[in-house]
Amino acid sequence: MTTLLSTQTAQFLAQRYTLENGLTIIHQQVPTPVVTVDVWVRAGAIAEPEPWAGVAHFLEHMIFKGTEQLPPGYFDYVIENYGGVTNAATSHDYAHFFINTTAESLPDTLPCLAELLLRAAIPDEEFERERDVVLEELRQSEDDPDWLGFQALSETVYQTHPYGRSVLGDVERLMALRPEEMRSFHRAHYQPERMTVVIVGNIDAAYAIDLARQAFSDFAPAVEFPTIPIEAEPPLAGIRRQHLRLPRLETARLMMAWVGPGVDQLQSAYGLDVLSVLLAGGRTSRLVRELREERQLVHDIGSSFSLQRDSSLFTITAWLEPEYLDVVEAIVGDRLSALSAAPIPDAELNRVKRLLCNDYAFSTETSSQLAGLYGYYNTIAQAELSVTYPDRIQSLQVEDLHRLASQHLSPCHYAVTTLRPIEA
Repeated sequence: MTTLLSTQTAQFLAQRYTLENGLTIIHQQVPTPVVTVDVWVRAGAIAEPEPWAGVAHFLEHMIFKGTEQLPPGYFDYVIENYGGVTNAATSHDYAHFFINTTAESLPDTLPCLAELLLRAAIPDEEFERERDVVLEELRQSEDDPDWLGFQALSETVYQTHPYGRSVLGDVERLMALRPEEMRSFHRAHYQPERMTVVIVGNIDAAYAIDLARQAFSDFAPAVEFPTIPIEAEPPLAGIRRQHLRLPRLETARLMMAWVGPGVDQLQSAYGLDVLSVLLAGGRTSRLVRELREERQLVHDIGSSFSLQRDSSLFTITAWLEPEYLDVVEAIVGDRLSALSAAPIPDAELNRVKRLLCNDYAFSTETSSQLAGLYGYYNTIAQAELSVTYPDRIQSLQVEDLHRLASQHLSPCHYAVTTLRPIEA
């Protein structure tokens, strides 16, 4: 029997269903000619055994290499023939695959996507060819100083949790990986209870659910796969430093990071999102105004808040001349100390809340944006939480932000990675 779960808030306009096999389907009908199908799988990098690091991302590539029924390239031909688009992505917490098409073409395109996801063949000869593609992607990333710096920073922050490992893996492990190991990973994780299929567009619920039920009905038997133990990352103690020197680097980088709570403490995590924008989220934010506009100590400075299942990551990155690295780091620490104690003016706080709520509104306008939002939240928590963001942001008070800054953004406990030119 198909079970319709009751929504937790009237603002959640989609419906969430659980099919007999355990597959979750989320549907919302919206008046747009585009229909998005976004399939999310709890099979990101944190599900990998460490010797197989990179297998989740590599599998994302191999999914499109066909099945016994679909030759390589046929899926792309079908999507393009209908004027649609398709893409995929892998992170630590998930892998997801989406198509944008029309309601009329859904009976032909959705079964093809399901066929790839459920019955990926992972043929040996395609495996070897695609490994070269993945290795080239890794090499290109390693030529990007910002990627290198962020990965080094992540490894410094997460010394226990797999969030510190690169989603792309590394050359040694990718070269050692075998097709049968990837097939085992696929058969273990691409199972209905680990999947969420989101369908958003001008298509009614009964029809959408029927299409999804038929397409995702024949899963291969799951294989036994060891549970990967994940230890909680201990709190940052002191200052963890790492210095990199890179050739051909024109501008130095200062990258600082703090760990925040994950989805189990969503209100606190959203509070750090507010603090991120307040500190370095635009020209009128505190650090941008002081360090770039007034004192001209940096070429640019920005902050980022990344919500993940087990913990969030709060970063501040500055692009600057090498001689200013120490002074800018010291100023950031001083401003964090002040943030924990000094009053936040109402006008400033209201501006940040308005920016975040407007950004949320702008990011939920299209079928693909809604599908991505629902799928992401249902993968790391539950879909209904996705619509609580504006209310939670608006409810945060100055005292909440003081507490969160004091608790999570200590000027004495953080990780820092600097990038300098070799000649500097």
